[in-house]
Amino acid sequence: MKKITIYIFLLASVSAFAQTETLTKEDLAKELQPLKTSVQALQNENGKLKTEVGNLKIQIQNANKSIDSLQNQTQTNSNTIAQTAIELGGKISTTENNTNQKISEVDKSLSKNSLYGIIGVLSAILLSGLLYWLLNKKQKSDKTDMIDQLSKTKSSIEESLVKEFGKQTDLIESELQLLAQQKIENPKAENVEPDHSLALKVASEINLIERNINLMDKGTKGLKQLERSVGKLKDNLSANGYEMPELLGKQYHQGMKVIVTSSIPDENLEKGSEIITKVLIPQVNFNDKMIQSAQIEVSVGM
Repeated sequence: MKKITIYIFLLASVSAFAQTETLTKEDLAKELQPLKTSVQALQNENGKLKTEVGNLKIQIQNANKSIDSLQNQTQTNSNTIAQTAIELGGKISTTENNTNQKISEVDKSLSKNSLYGIIGVLSAILLSGLLYWLLNKKQKSDKTDMIDQLSKTKSSIEESLVKEFGKQTDLIESELQLLAQQKIENPKAENVEPDHSLALKVASEINLIERNINLMDKGTKGLKQLERSVGKLKDNLSANGYEMPELLGKQYHQGMKVIVTSSIPDENLEKGSEIITKVLIPQVNFNDKMIQSAQIEVSVGM
């Protein structure tokens, strides 16, 4: 169709040109050459299209063959599944019949001796349960005795510590008397800072005793007397111008002039709450001026 159109266009062009002037062979050849080239290109393109169409036909044929093969395989699988289902159904039915028959035979074979055997087994189980209960009860009793023994040992240790701390308070009292004597013998000179080393040592010893008291059982023998002795030591320390502010159990906030050595999560506290739970080094003030900052541990609510 394309060729016919081109030839018609060519003849029309030649006729039109012939009406206006006479053409030579060379002119005609020049005019026809581009047309021949276009025709040749169209022929080549047409050949390529035919080749591609042939390839597509081959691919379609191959796809049809694959589809036919898949359909055949699917049909075969369906037949196999159906056959397997039939065979399984037969086996299940046979198994069920055999099982029912065996159960019936077992029921018939049970006799009085078998019944006595079952009763004997149940009796053995009951006896084992009774023995287990008795052993468990004895084990709990032994555990209770062990806990009581540990509690007594702990109480004994705490009582020994209370006695030792009582002796230590007597030594601290002697140190406080020495501190008071130094204050009398060496009156404060103008623009001279006094030596606080003995007072800081006494404060650290008092803090150590208080920290251990907080770990002891409140019913420990001699503990109340020890607490009164510690209170007296703090009063004597205060009489010499030194003060130990109470920090334990207080709410911690960022503005406090303390050193936080560690923060410990505590699920028992309210979320976000920060409580001072241990004073490692006490804060000491002299004449309302801090001369030693505290080092503390803080528990943080989770």
